Order: sequence, then structure tokens, then C-alpha cells
Amino acid sequence: MAERESQIVLGLDPDLLSLWPGSGEALGSQHDIEPFQGGAVPVETGPEERTAVAVASHCRALIDATAEACVAVKLQLARFEVLGRHGLAVARGLAAYARAAGLLVIADGKRGDIDVSAAAYAAALTDGIEGPFGPVPGLGADLLTVNPLMGRDALEPFLAAARRSGGGVLVLVRTSNPGAADVEDLELAAGGSVWERIARLADELGERGVGESGLSDVGAVLGATRPEHLARARELMPAAPLLLPGVGAQGGRVQELGAAFAAGRAGGLISASRSISEAHRSSGEAPARAARAEAERLRESAWALSSEVCATS
Repeated sequence: MAERESQIVLGLDPDLLSLWPGSGEALGSQHDIEPFQGGAVPVETGPEERTAVAVASHCRALIDATAEACVAVKLQLARFEVLGRHGLAVARGLAAYARAAGLLVIADGKRGDIDVSAAAYAAALTDGIEGPFGPVPGLGADLLTVNPLMGRDALEPFLAAARRSGGGVLVLVRTSNPGAADVEDLELAAGGSVWERIARLADELGERGVGESGLSDVGAVLGATRPEHLARARELMPAAPLLLPGVGAQGGRVQELGAAFAAGRAGGLISASRSISEAHRSSGEAPARAARAEAERLRESAWALSSEVCATS
């Protein structure tokens, strides 16, 4: 995959009532079911099928419009699981479509469990599993978001699966929601906060020097809505790639995220979903044109910021 001058992650987080006009309008032929990987979905026009095709069409159009300004897509798995029996097929199809466009794929499920359950979650999102009748493919994601609150042994199956396929994991460290303070900011008797302890764990688990970037294969999710934590997070995780959700609709600003790039231009991945997919609501332009313009604006801002940080480091 060619290196891109971008740190922008396109969040695929489709709101079923805010899909772009024209998504999935024409149904009734095998062509209309192409978004479903494997061709196992019958040609029907019921509400479940129509919704699934519309979501796939909407997300493909988003990728087409913005791929050149982005480095990755982030599939919010809940938005596809809610589609029922077709949801996984849609997600797989979109992951393949994004890879064909030269983009990395992040599976955002925030999974966390123990032993065989964690391994099954991990296999479903990465390279799949061997079944009694042959291999069962997984999503093939490059990066997985994982929940660390069950501890080290709950993270290790995800990391093992990611490493088998040459990928990595992104540990929830300090998230973007207001309620994060209820647990993640609590002070520990041993010193420091809960999120700082998780950051140390992420640093311990990671293998550094993976790929040309030299970054660790264990990264972290840190909300762009609380940029004051970034400098401390970078101290605790000097080589971790940081996924930074919350820019745009949640109030995060690219200009405040400079500390993430102390590890290099690839050290920060800025995720945006609604601010890109719904840019046409404020600009008045066609959805694809508005999304492309917003993604490019974010790309330019992030690249300029990272260049400035790298030049002074």
C-alpha cells in the first residue's frame, strides 16, 4: 500500500435515517446485491434487504468521494450489526471495497472478553477461523479497538490474532464521551489515574518498530475532545499510534492535537464521521462534493500540524 500524506480516518457510522439521497434506490437485480460479499443474499425487496443495500451504497459513495484524502476507514460495527442477518456481509463488502481503494480498515467494536470468547471475537474481525468444512473468513481488519477493563489476559487474544495478520490493536485509554470521567479519570491508590495505568499497559504489550513508521503494534484511543491529556499520553506511550475520535460533531479540533504527532506523522490518526458525511447540510453542496471538501480540509490541517510538530521535535 502506497504511503499517503494523510492522517484522516473516515468513520463509517451510517445513520439509517440520514443516508445520502439515492442510496439503494434501484433494486431487483443481482447487480443490486453486489455490496454483499459472497453473493449469498437472495434478490428480494423487503425492508431488511432494502436497508442493507442502501447502507452499502451510501458507504461506498462516501469512500469514493473521500478515499484520496484519507488513510483509513473505521467501521463502527454496531451500525452494521443492527442490520440483522445482512450486516456482517455489508461490513465485509465495505472492508474489501476500502482495501481496494488503498485504505486501511479499522474495526471499531470495542470488544473485550476472556479466553475462547476473546479469541472468537478476534478471529471474526481479523483472519477468520478454521471450521469443520473449511475456513470461515473474518473481516480482515488491520486494526481493532479493544476494551482493556478486563485486564491483560483479555487483550492478548486480540493482539495475537492481529499479529498473525500483520495488524495491531487500539486500546481504549481515555475516550471522548463525557462519562469517561466516571471511571477513566479516577485516581488509583498506587498513584495516577485509571487511564494512565491503561496507557502503561498498552505500552508494555506493544512491539515497537513494526513497519516503516517505527510505531508500536499496540495503539490507543484518546478522545480529541480532551486534548489536554495528549502530552501525558505520549509520555506514557512514546511509540503508540493514537486514534483520535471526536473531531467535528463532538467538538474536537485538529489544531489542538499536536502532541499526538511527537512520535511522527503517523503517530496520530484523526477520525471523523458525521462532520464528513453530513458536510452538505451546512455547505448546501452535493453530498459527495461536500464530503470530499471537508475530508480534504481536515487532511490539510492535520498534515500541516504534524509537519510543524515534526520540524520542531
